[in-house]
Amino acid sequence: MPQMTKARLEFFSDGVMAILITIMVLELRAPAEPTLSALLHTAPEFLTYAISFLVIAIIWVNHYPLIHAARAQTARLVWSNFYLLFWMSFVPFVTEFTGRDYREPLAVALYGLDLFLCTSGFYFLRMELIRQSRDDMTLVKYHNGIQRRSAFAAALYLLSVPLAYLTIYASFAIFVLLPALYFLPEKTVAGE
Repeated sequence: MPQMTKARLEFFSDGVMAILITIMVLELRAPAEPTLSALLHTAPEFLTYAISFLVIAIIWVNHYPLIHAARAQTARLVWSNFYLLFWMSFVPFVTEFTGRDYREPLAVALYGLDLFLCTSGFYFLRMELIRQSRDDMTLVKYHNGIQRRSAFAAALYLLSVPLAYLTIYASFAIFVLLPALYFLPEKTVAGE
């Protein structure tokens, strides 16, 4: 595989994330009538968009230091990044589906499943950083700590899938809670 530079990997990823946000906002429709009632009717679509926008923003903010922490641009790093971007590319679809059919368990479950798969992409990226840092126990400990937090988030997103069939409100609580926990970028360690 030809060597890919960090900058190239970042620029491509930034471009994909920008396109995803653009697609999502283009799916938002103004109310048919200029009334408060019609505006309130669009609230589920707007709120789902806002959650998805925040999720993509959090991924984007944390993606840059993650890629910069890599010591080498390995095939594992590149393909883990593509795995993350693949699942992120479904965010506009599940956002529209869930915003439009927010009372339907299938729509809510697919939204949770896609967010789980996006979280797993970050997990795989970080696994490559752990592999590259195995000679520095401080970095390994740091990355393992973040991996535990990612595993917790992934487990909650995965839990939102069956919960959607019991109560969509529990799934939506997870969708709001997790971005709130990740709002600030990850702390870095010296040397990263």
